Amino acid sequence: MSSQKHIVLSGGGTAGHVNPLLAVAHVIRDLEPDADIAVVGTAVGLEHDLVPQAGFELETIEKVPFPRRPNKAALQFPAKWRAETAKVRDILTRHHAQVVVGFGGYTSAPVYAAAHKMGIPIAIHEQNARAGMANKLGARWASMIGAAYAQPGLKPRKGVEVERVGLPLRPAIAQLASDLEHDRIATRKAAAAQLGVDPNRPLVVVTGGSLGAVNVNRAVAASAKELLAHAQVIHLTGKGKDDEVRSLVSVSAGEQVLGELGSDHASDGDYRVAPYLERIDLAFACADLIICRSGAGTVSELTALGLPAIYVPLPIGNGEQRFNAQPVVDAQGGLMVADADFTPEWVRNHVTKLLADPKTLSDYGANAWKYGIRDAAEVMARRVLALIGQPDE
Repeated sequence: MSSQKHIVLSGGGTAGHVNPLLAVAHVIRDLEPDADIAVVGTAVGLEHDLVPQAGFELETIEKVPFPRRPNKAALQFPAKWRAETAKVRDILTRHHAQVVVGFGGYTSAPVYAAAHKMGIPIAIHEQNARAGMANKLGARWASMIGAAYAQPGLKPRKGVEVERVGLPLRPAIAQLASDLEHDRIATRKAAAAQLGVDPNRPLVVVTGGSLGAVNVNRAVAASAKELLAHAQVIHLTGKGKDDEVRSLVSVSAGEQVLGELGSDHASDGDYRVAPYLERIDLAFACADLIICRSGAGTVSELTALGLPAIYVPLPIGNGEQRFNAQPVVDAQGGLMVADADFTPEWVRNHVTKLLADPKTLSDYGANAWKYGIRDAAEVMARRVLALIGQPDE
C-alpha cells in the first residue's frame, strides 16, 4: 500500500485566507515532500493566481455564500449548495483525500460538509477573533481546531478543544521574525539600507492596507511637522491616495520634507510616501512604531515581530477589528483608538508623546513579542498530518 499522504486544503477570496493556507501547505510539503496537496478555492479570488504560483494544484468551485435574508439568492441556495458539494465530493475522491484542512471563507463550508459525509477527518484554522459562518459549521465536525485567538466563538464537538496556535505566517514575515530574534540591530541596518532610511533614527510606519485608510492618512499627514521632530515616517497610503497625502504633508511641514523609498533616495526628506510597498517586511524590520488598521493578519504579524502599534480599527460592520486588537492592548503590546477619535490633534498629543518615550515603546514591543506566536504553520502542519489514518468519529 502506498505511503503517500493526500491532503486537501480549502479557503480563499482574500489574502487573509490564502496566506495562512499557503504557509501551512509549504510546511506540509517540507515535512512530506511526496505528499499530494490540492487546494479548493474559487476562480475569482486571490487564490486563482497565488496557489499555482506557489506550486500547488488549484481545484475551483463557485462561491456558496450563506443566505442572510429571504431573497432570490436564498431561494437559489439549496440547489447551488448541492451542486458545489457534489463537485467537492468529486475533488476529494479524485485526490484520495485523507484529511481536509479549512481556513474559512465561502469555499470551506461545502468542503467541510462533503468531507464529513465521506468520513474524512477535518482540521480547521480560524484567524479572526470572531469566527465566520463557514468555520462555525465546520467546527461541529472537526477533529482539530487551531486558532489565532483564544476564544473565537467556535463550538467544537465533544472531546475537541480550540487550540490557540497563532496565525501561520507568510514566508517573508516568518523569515523576518527569525532574523529579528537572531540579531535585531543587524536586521534593522540591512533593511534601512535597502529603503534609504537612517537606521539610527526612530521610524514610524503608517499603513492602511492595499486600499488605504483615508482618515488615518489625513490625520497622520496633517501632523507631519510634529512627527518629524521625533522620527522619520514611511507612509503607505493605499492605491490612488498618495497625492492627497503628499499635499497635506507639504501644507503641514513644507515640500522639502517629502522623500521617496529606496537606497537611491537616501538623501531625500524624512517623510517618505508611497501607495504601497511590495517588501513591507523591510519597513517592519526597521520600524519603531506602526500606525495601522487591526485586521487579524496585521495584528498577528506585528505581534509575531514584536512591533508596538497604534491600532485604528476599521469602523464598519460589527466592529470586528476591535476584537482583533483588544487582546494585544490588554497584554500592553500597543494602543487602540477609534477611527472617529483618530484626529490630527490626537496624533500630535499622543503619538509624539509616545515617540519621546523610548522606554514605553520598548516595553510595548517586548509585550507584543511575548503575545505573538511564530511557529503556527509548523504546529498546524504537524497536527494535520497526525489526523491521517484517524477515524472521523
